[in-house]
Amino acid sequence: MVLDDIRESRLSRRVDDHVGARIRLRRTMLGMTQEQLAAALGISYQQVQKYETGANRVSAGRLFEVGQRLGVDVAYFFEGVDPTAVSKGLPHGGRNRVAIDLVRNFLEIANEEQRSALANLVKTLKTDPSVPAAPARELVP
Repeated sequence: MVLDDIRESRLSRRVDDHVGARIRLRRTMLGMTQEQLAAALGISYQQVQKYETGANRVSAGRLFEVGQRLGVDVAYFFEGVDPTAVSKGLPHGGRNRVAIDLVRNFLEIANEEQRSALANLVKTLKTDPSVPAAPARELVP
């Protein structure tokens, strides 16, 4: 019985982490900051950050409201959830303006072929071991 409880707890944790990652993904796709989403929800940006990192679980009612604010159905947050995957979590940490600007500018590229080429370039740079990785920096205005 105890082993089943532990497995269920781990599964819940993975789902919570996945939902949080999907909230962050959708928010950044829209070019929205944590502060902007928090204001729309009437909560602190720290609470949004805790939802996104999986530190705090999102209630059903709040998830419905988040979906409305981000323009998606609740099902969006569960798309691609893999109950067997190991959770790696998301780090806490402020605003990443570079990523937000990148997504905002990417979405404004009208030419589908150019967007596709850029997406492929980013994938290649991310996975190509011959390309040295630059140190990650978070820019806070």
